[in-house]
Amino acid sequence: MKVPAKIAVAGFSLFALLQMVRPSIPSRPASREVEAPPGVKQILEKDCYSCHSDERRLAWFDEIVPAYWLVRHDVLTARRHLDFSTLGSKPPAAQRATLFEAVNMIQLGAMPLPQFVQLHPEARVTPEELATLKSYLAPWRQLTAQPATMPAVNAVKENLAHVQPEWNGVAFDPAFESWKLISVTDRGDNNTLRFILGNDVAVKAAQSGNISPWPDGSRFAKIAWQKSTGSDGLVRPGGFIQVELMVKDAARYKRTDGWGWGRWRGAELKPYGSDARFVNECTGCHEPVRGNDYVYTLPITKATAARRESVNNRAASVDTKLVPLDWSPITLYADPATRTTAVLFGNDAALRAVNTRTAQAGTGPVYPAGAALALVTWAQRDDPHWFGARIPDAPVSVELLQVESVSGSVYRRFTGEGQMDTRTSALAAERTKFMLGLVPARMP
Repeated sequence: MKVPAKIAVAGFSLFALLQMVRPSIPSRPASREVEAPPGVKQILEKDCYSCHSDERRLAWFDEIVPAYWLVRHDVLTARRHLDFSTLGSKPPAAQRATLFEAVNMIQLGAMPLPQFVQLHPEARVTPEELATLKSYLAPWRQLTAQPATMPAVNAVKENLAHVQPEWNGVAFDPAFESWKLISVTDRGDNNTLRFILGNDVAVKAAQSGNISPWPDGSRFAKIAWQKSTGSDGLVRPGGFIQVELMVKDAARYKRTDGWGWGRWRGAELKPYGSDARFVNECTGCHEPVRGNDYVYTLPITKATAARRESVNNRAASVDTKLVPLDWSPITLYADPATRTTAVLFGNDAALRAVNTRTAQAGTGPVYPAGAALALVTWAQRDDPHWFGARIPDAPVSVELLQVESVSGSVYRRFTGEGQMDTRTSALAAERTKFMLGLVPARMP
């Protein structure tokens, strides 16, 4: 037998032997499938169940080793992250949150995996199917904020330095409260309002456009509150939920895309993870925005960026002569009737009167003479990076309040274009009372 023939026979024999190395892919009946209408279930079964269920759905070419090994790895990994065969055993809110994440991954093109769709074109999610999933979830039609009270929270400011680090070693940073605003989010998918704050390094990078990638030393804090709807229809921060940190250190966190991740929940600021593996949830969620250095937030900045939808220029068209960039956010609210978001900023004198741990519903701080407040109102637009969220769009107005004494203040209102509002004198007393009465967003 000639050498080429011998090689061919040996190769075929090895190939045949490899087919015997076939670890199993467990397959079992669904224990409790996700609860959804038949039309939605049909889409999920067609496009997601091949990997994200306990059913074994392999094409004939998936059965061939070594492709089988890769497919098995992908299926088992996918099931650990999301299993539609067991999702129905979770509370309805958890099911809903999972579906929102799934739809968002589809919207961003991360799921189904592009390489999977190339070999399984029948799993491609059509625009009509995506529209059906979005219509079913309908975050702004079905989910409304319910009245909520601010829970009693013990003042723990002196103990923030002793908050336990996350399981992956990321330390809690007590300085986050002094960081500046990067953006704000109104989440209809989980009924929360959020501040996204950045430290000096992150703010400087955002304002210069140096965010591809973000420089080492950048830190973000994402603070979430329950929504609380007042009698005036405005949606304000209610109970504090959590603070999440992202810390950029490309060398230290090389294994997690250059970022350290941490989440601390509740008044006790308890680390979220049960072990260091929790970070896989963070990296998996942020993978679709790796082109934006794994950051979902579009910073409010006038800087330009090469990538589309990586910065929020329209929201940044506020005249900085009216609202200095070094002012800090005090609270926020959303108005569903007008689809707007507003943030109250304060100068240093105003912030000294703010105690975010003793704030009570219906009671605003007593601002001293020299305190200055700025209430910036933006129109809202859908967040291109997260289905079910809204972010600031073009500014609608800027309201300024200069406190000259305990009983006297000077109020001015400007339109989004920076022009003085001719109705200022008629609005002054009402809006002054409103701005002074805004309760600071509660911290733990």
